[in-house]
Amino acid sequence: MGISKTEEFTLKDNKTAMFAKALSHPARVAILRLLATRNVCICGDIVDELPLSQSTVSQHLKELKNAGLIKGDIEGTSVCYCIDTKGVEEAEKYLTELLSVTAKPDNKCCK
Repeated sequence: MGISKTEEFTLKDNKTAMFAKALSHPARVAILRLLATRNVCICGDIVDELPLSQSTVSQHLKELKNAGLIKGDIEGTSVCYCIDTKGVEEAEKYLTELLSVTAKPDNKCCK
């Protein structure tokens, strides 16, 4: 595998890519929707809501947590997860900025 050279890009580009990567799988999108609609910390219920194994759900939770979109608290033998509001607001800022710059209506390319 080659070197990604992420240090060659701006902080803004790296942050935008991190959030986009975290949202690049439908299971992670489903997890975020589930946490947002319940609006409480969820412990073991996440696995029951998805057609995935415990280990696969754990990997997706790890990706979302690493990106700062969710946070988890250890309660006994389980980890309870909820939306990280600050992280989601930051993701919204970076992704909205990218999409608003690239979706100009006066773009005359490739018609």
